[in-house]
Amino acid sequence: MFFAIALTISSFVVLGQNVNQVTDPVEYVNPLMGTDSKPDLSNGNTYPAIAVPWGMNFWTPQTGKMGDGWAYTYTADKIRGFKQTHQPSPWMNDYGQFSVMPVTGKMVFEQDERASWFSHKAEVSKPYYYSVYLADANVTTELTPTERAAQFRFTFPKGDSSYIVIDAFDKGSYVKVIPAERKIIGYSTRYSRGPLPNFKNYFVIYIDKAFADAKVWSDKSIVEGLELTANHAGAVIGFKTTKGEKVNMKVASSFISFEQAELNLKRELGSDSFDVTAQKAKALWNKRLNAISVGGGTVDQVRTFYSCMYRTLFFPHKMYEHDANNKIVHYSPYNGKTLPGYMFAGTGFWDTFRALYPFLNLVYPSINKEMQEGLINDYKEGGWLPEWSSPGYADIMVGNNSASVVSDAYIKGLRGYDINTLYKALTHGANNEGPISAVGRKGVKFYNELGYIPFDVDINENAARTLEYAYDDFAIYQLGKALNKPESEIGIYAKRSQNYRNLFDPSSGLMRGKNKDGSFQSPFSPFKWGGAFTEGNSWHYSWSVFHDMNGLVNLMGGDQKFVTKLDSVFSMPPVFDESAYGGVIHEIREMQIANMGQYAHGNQPIQHMIYLYNYAGAPWKTQYWARETMNRMYRATPDGYCGDEDNGQTSAWYVFSAMGFYPVTPAVDQYVLGAPLFKKVTLNLENGKKVIINAGANSAENKYVKSLSWNGKPYSKNWVSHSELLKGAVLDFSMTQTANTQRGSDKKDYPYSFSTDK
Repeated sequence: MFFAIALTISSFVVLGQNVNQVTDPVEYVNPLMGTDSKPDLSNGNTYPAIAVPWGMNFWTPQTGKMGDGWAYTYTADKIRGFKQTHQPSPWMNDYGQFSVMPVTGKMVFEQDERASWFSHKAEVSKPYYYSVYLADANVTTELTPTERAAQFRFTFPKGDSSYIVIDAFDKGSYVKVIPAERKIIGYSTRYSRGPLPNFKNYFVIYIDKAFADAKVWSDKSIVEGLELTANHAGAVIGFKTTKGEKVNMKVASSFISFEQAELNLKRELGSDSFDVTAQKAKALWNKRLNAISVGGGTVDQVRTFYSCMYRTLFFPHKMYEHDANNKIVHYSPYNGKTLPGYMFAGTGFWDTFRALYPFLNLVYPSINKEMQEGLINDYKEGGWLPEWSSPGYADIMVGNNSASVVSDAYIKGLRGYDINTLYKALTHGANNEGPISAVGRKGVKFYNELGYIPFDVDINENAARTLEYAYDDFAIYQLGKALNKPESEIGIYAKRSQNYRNLFDPSSGLMRGKNKDGSFQSPFSPFKWGGAFTEGNSWHYSWSVFHDMNGLVNLMGGDQKFVTKLDSVFSMPPVFDESAYGGVIHEIREMQIANMGQYAHGNQPIQHMIYLYNYAGAPWKTQYWARETMNRMYRATPDGYCGDEDNGQTSAWYVFSAMGFYPVTPAVDQYVLGAPLFKKVTLNLENGKKVIINAGANSAENKYVKSLSWNGKPYSKNWVSHSELLKGAVLDFSMTQTANTQRGSDKKDYPYSFSTDK
C-alpha cells in the first residue's frame, strides 16, 4: 500500500552514519517536531500541519479542547477530531476552524464523548499525509491535503452504527445536511483576533456512501431537522459498514461563499482518488524542498534540516482564491468584502522579518512577490500595513517591521508590483500612530521629537520600540535610495536610524530605558525582562542595531571589548529578574534551562547575535557558537526546538545557519558568514542558477573555516552578496578542527554597517 512505508528506500543513500544524497526530502520531515509543548514551557509550540506549502487551509489532529490554542500536544493520549486550522501559534489561536471525527457504536458528538485513545505507535505523520488508529472507535483515519481542500479515508469496523461527526465550533455556526447529494455544508465564524467583519469560513463536504442516518446538533443536544444556525452547530452522519470498509470524504472551504467552496473542491480534487491527491501533495512538497539539497550530514542532521525547512513554508498562508473566471479574489479582513487580488495572513513581522522573509527572498522569491502584492491590498483596504496579521490587525508585539519586510524584498531584486504604494504605506506607518498600538508607531511623537520613546510616559516596552524603529527607519531609507527618492525626503530616516545611540548607557555598556528629561531609568538591572524591553532583557536587546554594528562596536569600546561583551552573554549564569511580569514567563524558563548563559535562542531578539563576531574580527567564534546552537537547540523530535518556533523564523535561522550564512541586516544585499553544517549544499534558485557550497572536510570536529574560495578564487570577506549568489556560485570551504583566528580579522572584510558605508 502506498502509505505503509514510513521511509521510502529511495529517499536516501547512506554510507556509515552520513547521508550523501537526498532524493526524497519530504520523507525526512517530522511534522511532530516541536509538539511536546505546553504554555509554561515551549519546545516549539507547533502542531503537525498536514498541508501543502502556503496552503489556504491546514489540517491537524486535535487533542486539545475546542478553542484551545494547544490544538495538538505530543503528551496527549486522546484525539477529539481532525481540525481544519489557520492557526499561526497557540498564543494567537485560530480562525475559521471546524473539525470532523469518526465514531462507532453509539451516536455521540460532544467533544469529550467522541474523543478516542490513540498511540504514536499507530500514528503516521507526514507533511502530505496523516494516519492514526482511533482505538475507541476501532477506526483508522487518513487524510491528505490540497491548498483549499482535503480528502479523508476512514476504515471502519463491521457495525450498524458507524458515524462521521462534523463540528462547526462555537461563537456562531451553521450546518445543513443534504442526504440526496451525500453532502454537508456549513460555516464557522469563530476567530480569536478581531474584529473581522462578515467573517465566515464556508465548508462543503461530500461522502461517498449513502446516509442511513443524519442529524444536526447544538451544543450537547440533537435538534429536529437537517439545518441549523446556532452558537455551536454540528452534524452527525450514520451508516452501516462492513469490516474494513473504507469510507471516503472530500472537503473544501472558502472565506467567500458556499459556491466558492464548491468550486475549490471541484478544481483541486475533481475525481482524484485519495492516493492520487496524496501523490500530488507529496510531489509538491518534494518540489519545494528540493530547492535546497544537502548531503554529507548525519541522518539526524538531514531530518532536522528538512523538518525546519518544512516549517518555513507555511506562513503567511494564502487567503486568496480563484473565482469562476479564474480571477484571483480574496475576503478582506478589513471591510468584509470580496475584492480582487492577493491576500495572505497569519504571521508576525516582529518574529519573521529577521530570517523568514530573507529566506523567501533568496529561495522562493515568486511567493514573496505575491505576498508583497497582498501587503498592497492590506494597506488599501485597511489603511495600514499589518505588523501581526491574524488575519487582520492583531494588537500584539512592537515595532514597525513591515518596513523591513517591504524593503528587503525590493532590495533583494523582487519586481513587478506597485512598490511606490508600498513605499507610501511605509512612510505613513513610520510617522503616525495607528488605531491600535501594534499598527503604525506607538509613541511616534516622542520618538520623532526626542529621538527615543521615554521610559516614564506610560508606553510599554519603550526601549525595544526605539531600537526597532531606528532599524525600521534605516530600512525605509534603503528603499527610498533604491527608488531614487531625493535626499531631502529620505534623509530624515537616515538621521533617525541613529536613534539607537540615545539609549546606550556608557556606565553598563548596554541599552537602557531613558526618561523624558534625558536621565536614564533607574534602578537598572540588565537582567530584568520586560519593562523597557519585549520578551527579553537588556543583554538580549542591546544587539538590536542590525544596520550599524560598527556604530555599536565603537560605543562599546572597539573590537576587543565588543568581542568580550559578546562572550559574556554565554559565560554569565542564566540569572533573571521577572518582576515586570509578576512571574516567570516561558521564554525566561527556556533560557534558564538551555545552559547557554544569557543567550536566549528560544526567542527572536538575540538570534542574530552569534553572527556579530564577524563585525569585530573574530568570525571563528561565530563558527563555534552557530554549530553549538544547531547541535544543542534543534532536533527533529517532539521536543526539538528551544522555544516558540514562531511562523518559520526559528526554523529559518537553522536553515540559513546550516548553509553557512545568515541575514543579520535585512534590506542590505549581504549575508554574514558562519560555517556550513553539511559537506555539500546545493541551492537550486528559481532563476535556474545554482549555488554550490562545498565543505568536504566538514565533521563534528572540523567546524572552523580555515579558508574560503569563491568560484575558485580566494575569498577573505566575512559576508557574501545576495546579488552575486543569484548569478550562481561555487563556494569551497576548507574546514579544520582548529580556529583560524586570522581569517576575517581585517576591517576591510567586515560586513555592512551604516556608519562605514561609503
